[in-house]
Amino acid sequence: MKRVGVFAIVLLLPAASLAQAVDGELHGMIDLTYQSQYVWRGFDVYADTGAIQLTIDLDLFATGFGLSAQGHRAISSEFEEMKRWDYTLYYQNKLFAGEPYATNYRLGWVYYNYSDHNPEDFDLQELHGVVSLPNILAVKGLVPSYVLVKLWPSNSNSFVGMRSPFGGTASGFAHIFMLDYGFNVPGVTVDTSEQRVNLHSELVFNDGVGPGGQYVEHDWTNAVFGASTDFDLGNSVTFTPALWYQITMDRSVNPDEDEFWATLSVRYTF
Repeated sequence: MKRVGVFAIVLLLPAASLAQAVDGELHGMIDLTYQSQYVWRGFDVYADTGAIQLTIDLDLFATGFGLSAQGHRAISSEFEEMKRWDYTLYYQNKLFAGEPYATNYRLGWVYYNYSDHNPEDFDLQELHGVVSLPNILAVKGLVPSYVLVKLWPSNSNSFVGMRSPFGGTASGFAHIFMLDYGFNVPGVTVDTSEQRVNLHSELVFNDGVGPGGQYVEHDWTNAVFGASTDFDLGNSVTFTPALWYQITMDRSVNPDEDEFWATLSVRYTF
């Protein structure tokens, strides 16, 4: 019943805004991504195993509200019971358009559901806020962002909360500092004169949060660097290959060596 109530909140919270959104249209995207391994906030979730990620994201009639569902499933049967669905309700908007201090922001609530387990044992919830400043730096296309995350177990007396056998907890904060840079290079196909390349970097301070109940130090835990580009396949379909590299600075987050992986995404927008 608790999980049903959570899903009902996800569906009903935007209702007041939607009732007034008579002029807007429903837009969104469907994305299918192959990951050579699934690394989430520094954690190698499936132990160097590849994964499939399915995302459905809806922009609710230009109200600023959106809903998304994202599924993660390891390719290896060894991690069959660790598949997870992330349900997100968010609001995003802009402030001070055209000013040097123009601000893009997003506020979101996430329910992490491990569907093969009792939700009282492993499910998580999250609040996050994202702030981006696209005009603040002198270099065009160089955009700094900051993410504040508060994560907690849906049931405090769970295997990822107070009953964790690993001495940690999934409750706490994380701070993520990001820097993105986009630039054009000569096109690699006959149909494109220029190709957009997107570079991404982030530095994470984990304030002792172990999503699986593991013990994690309060420290700067990892830095991630990535490069991606989009190929327009026509009919609103985009193919995006990307390469990623993680420097792991704290072995309580990832006891293995630094990570390198690739992703291949196909996205349909409507």
